[in-house]
Amino acid sequence: MKSPIKYILISLFTIIIINSCDKPSNKLQAGIWRGALITESGAEIPFNFDVVDSEGKYYIEIINSSERLKVDEITHLGDSIHIKLPLFDSEINGTLVDGKIDGIWTKHLANKDAQMTFYAQAGSAWRIKEKAMQPTVDVSGRWETTFISADKTDTTQAVGEFVQNQSKVTGTFLTTTGDYRYLEGMVEDNKLVLSTFDGSHAFLFTSTINPDSTMSDGKFYSGFSSIDNFTAKRNEKAILPDAYGFTFLKDTTKQIAFTFPNLEGKKISLSDSKFKNKVVILQLLGSWCPNCMDESAFLTKFYDKYHDKGVEIIGLAYERTKDFEKSKTNLEGLKKRFDIKYDILVTGYTNDKGEAAKSLPMLNKIAAFPTMIVIDKKGNVRKIHTGFSGPGTGNHYVEFVNEFDKLIDDLLAK
Repeated sequence: MKSPIKYILISLFTIIIINSCDKPSNKLQAGIWRGALITESGAEIPFNFDVVDSEGKYYIEIINSSERLKVDEITHLGDSIHIKLPLFDSEINGTLVDGKIDGIWTKHLANKDAQMTFYAQAGSAWRIKEKAMQPTVDVSGRWETTFISADKTDTTQAVGEFVQNQSKVTGTFLTTTGDYRYLEGMVEDNKLVLSTFDGSHAFLFTSTINPDSTMSDGKFYSGFSSIDNFTAKRNEKAILPDAYGFTFLKDTTKQIAFTFPNLEGKKISLSDSKFKNKVVILQLLGSWCPNCMDESAFLTKFYDKYHDKGVEIIGLAYERTKDFEKSKTNLEGLKKRFDIKYDILVTGYTNDKGEAAKSLPMLNKIAAFPTMIVIDKKGNVRKIHTGFSGPGTGNHYVEFVNEFDKLIDDLLAK
């Protein structure tokens, strides 16, 4: 006869196993996830991220083409998860159950918060479509592109540059004020889909590729509600206007003067002895600006290389708040992220370029962020460069770096 105690123990063990199988898991699973943001029109803006378990402490790397953006401020308690995205004052809050996150992405703006529904699935390395038809076209190359605002009152000229490997496509759109950074997606049959998410901007591009080497039915989804149209045609010789021609001095003095506080509140002037007989680079930036992030990464390395040769850099920061302490917090995050050693000054408040231009009235305008002003050892402005084509633009970035190095070398030699 079998012992009743044995039956009881077996029954209890069975109940424990069943309960443990049914109990939802709140673990943040390591590996590749697929995330998506939902626009007002219901479109998905997809991206991938890699959850890395580093000795029991998790961090995330957001993946857009060859870029991996590290996110290490993650709070996970029970089924609640909070992900603080770097630099751009935005965050994801949601619930994590059985390898799925459902929540909200919040971007904190000057006077309000912008929000989008967010969800993610563990173990999903695909981005646009898990199973897709084979491509019937190849979009590799250069495309002359025109973006048209939804109300048809504004047009933007751009150049699309793409590389296609089977169905996978990477590349970007270059504009006169900067690029759309690292885009990644695919071609299915004759349909192109590209997306990116960097913690500040959420972009989705869709279009049809036609037999006559044109793109039609182009849609550019930006953030929660913005939808622009675009058309394009293949043109390997397509170029943009010279980035050095948009902003210039209004008079013939050739010099700039200003006094603004640094992050400690100390007033810094271009006329200070620290900048005398130096080649000075003024970086007009904002902590909210992804292209400024690319430029800051470039200038940090440039400063390390050229500072001892007689180069100084001053970052003139235009934040989307008039609160000095909040601006300081955002800019300290930027400095820490890129290990910036040059001065950053809290220069002005901007929700538009016209407001920013008031801080430097000797300029005709500030056409875009970032803008870079190069000043020679005599204090004269030599070049003003609008926008920044970052590493996501491939050879364009390499060409800019080589040209910029030569410009500074020539000014140092004089």
